[in-house]
Amino acid sequence: MAPIYHFATLLIFILTLSLSQKSSSVLVSQQPLVLKYHNGELLRGPVTVNLVWYGKFTPTQRSVIVDFLQSLNTLKGSRKAAATPLPSVASWWKTTEKYHNGSSAVVVGKQILDENYSLGKLLKNYHIQYLATKVAQPKSINVVLTAKEVGVEGFCMSRCGTHGSTKVKPRVAYAWVGNSETQCPGQCAWPFHQPIYGPQSPPLVSPNGDVGVDGMVINLATVLAGAVTNPFNQGYFQGSATAPLEAVSACTGMFGSGAYPGYAGQVLVDKTSGASYNAHGLNGRKYLVPAMWDPKTSACSTLV
Repeated sequence: MAPIYHFATLLIFILTLSLSQKSSSVLVSQQPLVLKYHNGELLRGPVTVNLVWYGKFTPTQRSVIVDFLQSLNTLKGSRKAAATPLPSVASWWKTTEKYHNGSSAVVVGKQILDENYSLGKLLKNYHIQYLATKVAQPKSINVVLTAKEVGVEGFCMSRCGTHGSTKVKPRVAYAWVGNSETQCPGQCAWPFHQPIYGPQSPPLVSPNGDVGVDGMVINLATVLAGAVTNPFNQGYFQGSATAPLEAVSACTGMFGSGAYPGYAGQVLVDKTSGASYNAHGLNGRKYLVPAMWDPKTSACSTLV
């Protein structure tokens, strides 16, 4: 079975930092954050992202996520870019290009709908890999997205999403993200839901009106950045190869300037809906994307 990377959840972030008596500003600046490059292969664009929708998603939910993926490439010089204000999802994603000095262009590929739960409603790790390999192809990331009624091994306990790779060559990267709306929104959909433990602050209003799916976007952003910069466990990461801190998971809980445990940071607010966001996307969409480690500055960087 391919290695699966477990991402630090908000819960771990809050509990670890809240135990310290030092101020958050001291904690953030105490030691430089360095993700070491382990001389392995990275994914350069164009990278095809194939999707397996497992369980019942509404057309609106699917469009929120597909629009996010397509927003990754609305860069300067294209018609789409001209219609997408800054800060944008594309400008956030462009940070991944600093890891390999090449394109990180993403193309949405095949989409498979499995609304009848072909493997049941409780999935193991090997089920995720099996579903991902249904659309396996080189230079791709095959993403399994599970609906709110589907349980996955380790979901809500130690992870909100994972990424890994097949062992057989040519190796193929895959990922999984679950909808936590009814299972653990305080853990996997924060800051759009009150956290389970730690400092309590009012939840933010989700930009697309769906706490579970907007939470999925945050976790999808996390695993995609990890899959591009550390696809086969020999890329950029800090710590153990079996539980690494990667491009975004090393910056957990940060969405805007001034972030500290339990506070997402200063983000933008839609004057009409009151929704919080920090990135513009296609079709007038707004998203909240997490901070990403910038290899040029060796620091976690937010869009706002």
